[in-house]
Amino acid sequence: MPHAKPRLIVIDTDPGIDDAIGILLALASPEFTIAGMTTVAGNIGIETTTRNAGRLLAFAGREDIPVFAGAATPLSRPGPEPLNLHGKDGIGGADLPDPTKQPENQPAVAWLTELLLNESAGTVDVLALGPLTNIARLILEKPEAANRIGRIIAMGGVVHEAGNVGPRSEFNLWADPEAAAVVVSSGLPLVLVPLDVTRQVRATRDFAEALSATGMPLAAMVADLLESYFETTTHRESRPLHDPCVMLFALAPELFRLEDLRLTVSTGSTEEAGALTIGEKGTLVQVAMSVDGSAVLDLLAAKLTSI
Repeated sequence: MPHAKPRLIVIDTDPGIDDAIGILLALASPEFTIAGMTTVAGNIGIETTTRNAGRLLAFAGREDIPVFAGAATPLSRPGPEPLNLHGKDGIGGADLPDPTKQPENQPAVAWLTELLLNESAGTVDVLALGPLTNIARLILEKPEAANRIGRIIAMGGVVHEAGNVGPRSEFNLWADPEAAAVVVSSGLPLVLVPLDVTRQVRATRDFAEALSATGMPLAAMVADLLESYFETTTHRESRPLHDPCVMLFALAPELFRLEDLRLTVSTGSTEEAGALTIGEKGTLVQVAMSVDGSAVLDLLAAKLTSI
């Protein structure tokens, strides 16, 4: 049986420890052809997220993939303070090399526009791991290009559980709620992977040690990154692997359960910013609501140890 043609993707990201794991997974997956990476401020400022994208590509020997710096601030409000859990470098102090190539001069939205207009409509997917500012700007400024996106798969939001930056808010949507509202209400094909699912995907120390023991570079680096994701030296289970769930869904959607929900995004007060509400006035969005956690971890390990 012939292999399916790799899917052309753009990774929109703010690396980020869990972003880094997701990016390394994508680099290890022949199912993807990565057209480029666009960066956004989120976990930490734009200079650092852009540099971290270059560091990951240098580590993996994939300097052929271009990096385009995107939004340094949200659409219309101040940006969030850097998240301490990712360390001063935004990536947990991982031993990554310096970038061997500078980011491209072209801004992220300009490049996305050019890419989408040059490729056949529906053939480019966007895997979004951070605040949705770049994608919202594309929708607002270049709708003719945005309408050619095949699908957006975005880590963001929380539906039935408590938020992680507010009672009902998850960080990525909270960091730029106006952008999230633009993307959710756009009607573009969108899959949201919320905290309800990502909290079901956590690495154990045994899992990290098994990756490290393979001696394979990508697997060993993910093991090092996971070490920063255990809250204490005695914890046997990591923080949730939020962003890798985007790549895992793109690779194996059958391991997730989707629901079609009509959603609106709150752009109100700081406490409610980014909160999702289900209601008739909302826009229909596909939302991942459950996952086979052990199966997706097996898939993550298999991909990281296959090259």
